[in-house]
Amino acid sequence: MRIARGLAALLVGSMAVGVLAAAALAPGALAASVATEGAVGGFEGMPATLPADGLVGPSRILDASGHLIATPYSEDRVVVPLDRIAPIMRRAQVAIEDSRFYDHGALDLRSLGRALVATAGGTIEGASTITMQYVKLVLESGARAEGDPAAERAAVTQQGMAGVARKVDELRYAIRLERTETKDQILAGYLNLAYYGDHAYGVQAAAERYFSVPASRLDYVQAALLAGAVRAPSATDPLVHPQAARERRDVVLERMAQLGVITREQARRGEAVSIASMLHPSRPQGTCAGSPEPYECTYALAWLEQDPALGGSPAARLAAVDRGGLTIRTTFRPGLSASVRSVLDSRVPVGDPSGVGSAAAVVEPGTGHVLAIGQTSRFSGPGATQVDWAVDRADGGATYGFQSGSTAKLFVLAAAFAAGVPETATVDAPAAGPSFAATVRPAENTDSCRGWPDWRVYNDEVWRGGPISLWQATAQSVNTAFAALTTRVGLCHVLSTMRALGVHQGDGTPVPPYPTVALGAATVSPVTLAAAYAAVASGGTWCRPVPVTSVVDAAGRAIPVPGADCHRALSPAVAAQVADVLQAPLVDPRGTASGLGLPGRPAAGKTGTTDSHAQTWFVGFTPQLSTAVWVGTPVRPFGMTDVTIGGRFYPGVYGSSIAAPAWHDIMTAASSGLPVEPLPTAGGARR
Repeated sequence: MRIARGLAALLVGSMAVGVLAAAALAPGALAASVATEGAVGGFEGMPATLPADGLVGPSRILDASGHLIATPYSEDRVVVPLDRIAPIMRRAQVAIEDSRFYDHGALDLRSLGRALVATAGGTIEGASTITMQYVKLVLESGARAEGDPAAERAAVTQQGMAGVARKVDELRYAIRLERTETKDQILAGYLNLAYYGDHAYGVQAAAERYFSVPASRLDYVQAALLAGAVRAPSATDPLVHPQAARERRDVVLERMAQLGVITREQARRGEAVSIASMLHPSRPQGTCAGSPEPYECTYALAWLEQDPALGGSPAARLAAVDRGGLTIRTTFRPGLSASVRSVLDSRVPVGDPSGVGSAAAVVEPGTGHVLAIGQTSRFSGPGATQVDWAVDRADGGATYGFQSGSTAKLFVLAAAFAAGVPETATVDAPAAGPSFAATVRPAENTDSCRGWPDWRVYNDEVWRGGPISLWQATAQSVNTAFAALTTRVGLCHVLSTMRALGVHQGDGTPVPPYPTVALGAATVSPVTLAAAYAAVASGGTWCRPVPVTSVVDAAGRAIPVPGADCHRALSPAVAAQVADVLQAPLVDPRGTASGLGLPGRPAAGKTGTTDSHAQTWFVGFTPQLSTAVWVGTPVRPFGMTDVTIGGRFYPGVYGSSIAAPAWHDIMTAASSGLPVEPLPTAGGARR
C-alpha cells in the first residue's frame, strides 16, 4: 500500500510539473499535454483577469461625530501599501519563499527543474513562485468572501488531477498578472493577504498581534519569524508553538544570511533571541468584544443584517460588512452611552448579586436617531451576555422584551384625547388596592374588542372609588382610573394608538388584544418605548428608531439604508395634551416621580411597575430627548421585594425607586449644553 501511494504521488507530481512546464513554454499546447480530457480546464478558455483579491480595508463603524466605535471582521487584516512595510520584512519573505522573485516571470524554471528532479526521486517539491502563491491566496480569499466552501477547498487542494488543475489555474492567472502588475504590486498584495497565524491576515495585523508594532517598524529577527510562519501558520504560531516558531525563524535567518540579506553574525545573534523575549502580543480591537461600545456595535450589525441593499440574505449582508471595507456612520452621540452606563451602574452594579439588571435607550424626537444605549452587564467574560436588553430581538435584544407596566398609560391618554375626551375630564375609578381588586367586564368596553375574560385590576395604593381627574390619575398612576378610561374610549382604539406609535413586542409580533396591555402587560424593549414617547415630544411625529444614518463602500459609493419613516401618528393637539398631563408624575406633589424633573427644563414622563415588581420603568422626554430606563430581571423573572441592589435594601422596587432617578441623571447629562425649549402645549387646565 505504501509503495502504491508513493507511485501515485510520483505520477501526480510529475504530471503537475509537466503541465506547468508546458503551460509556461507553450500555453496553446496545454490540452495535448494532459492525458485525461477535461481533467484540467482549457488554458486559453480561462478568464483573463484574476477575480477581485478582496484587498479592501476593514469596515468601520463610526459614531455620529466620526469617531471609531469598532472594526468588525472575521479576519484580522489591515491593508497597508508596500512603503509601510519594513524593507527587511519584504526581503525576508522573498528570501524564504522565492529568492529569485525579481529575476523570473510567473514561473521560475530553475525551481521547476529542482522540483522535477525531486519528484523523479519520489519526493514532491513545490515550484510555486510568490506570484503563483498570491494567485492562490486571492482565489481562496475570494471564495471565502463569497461564502463558497467548495471553491475555497479547490483553491488549496493538492491531490490528484484536481491538484494539477489548481496549479495550472494558478499559473494561467500568474502569467497574465505578471504582464499587468509590477513585482512590487504583487509582493504588496501577497504580504497583505498571507495568513500569519492567530487570526492575523497580512503582515500589518501580524506585526501588531505578535509584537505590538506596525509593519513599518519590524526588525530583521521579527521579520524572519513572520516570514517563516506563512508556510504553516498554525503549526508555527509563536503564541502556541514557540519552539516550532523558533526553529522555523532560524531557518529563515540562515537563508537570509546565505543570500546576503543579513550577515552571518546578525543571523547568529538573531538565533540567540528567545521567542518569549520577542513577543509583546496585543489583542485586536476590531470585533464588537474589543470595542469600547460593544452593544452599540452589535446593534448596528444586527440592524444592517436586515438591510436588503447589502445582500440577498442575512449571511450575505454580514459578509458584505465583514469584507466590504464599508464606512458605517451611526447615530450614537460620542460619550453618551458611556454616561448612560455610568449612571445605571451607580445604582445597579454590573454583576450585582441580586440578579437585577438595567438598561436604557435615548432617542431623538423627530428623527428616530438612537443617540445612546447602555446596560449593566459584561459583554464578555464570567457572567457575560451579548444580548442587548435595550433593543428588539431582531436587533440583538431579548427574546420578548420586558413588560412595560404603567408606562403604557400614555397610549390610553392619547386614545382618549383623540376621541375627544377633554384634558379636564374626570373618570369614575372603581375602588381597589394592593390586596383587593376591581372587576372590569368585557361588556363595559364601548367598541368591538370584547373577547376577553373578566379583568381584575389592582392599585398600588388604596383608592376608595369615585371620580378622579386625568391629571391626578396620571400623577398617582391609579390603575382603576385608566381601566375605566380604556373601556370608555374602547380597547380597539387604545390598540390602534399603540400601533400608530410603533409599539410591538420585543419579538416583533403585535401587541395582543387584551385589556391588560393598557396597564403594561405587553413585553417591549426600551428603544421601542423611547421612540413612542419621542412622538409626543415632537408634537405627534413618530419615527422608527434607527442606529445607522449612512453606509459608504470602499469606492465611496453610498449604499441605501432603511430610513426612519417619520410620519404623523398623533395630531399636534393630542400630542400637546398628552405632554401636558405627563408632567404630573414629575411636578405634582403626589406624583410617582415627584421631584425628579429637570430643574429649569420642561420634562414629562411616566413610571411603570409590573404587578409582581419583576420589571420597573421610567420613560420621559424633553423636546430634544426621549429616554426609557428599565430596571428588572433579565434572565429569571422574580419579584423585586425585600431585595438588596447595589448595597441598598428595597422593601419593594417601583419605577420611582431606581429607574426614575437614573432617568433624571441620564437626561441631565444628555441635556447639558442644549437650549431650553418648551414642551408642546395644550392650553387647557390640568386638574
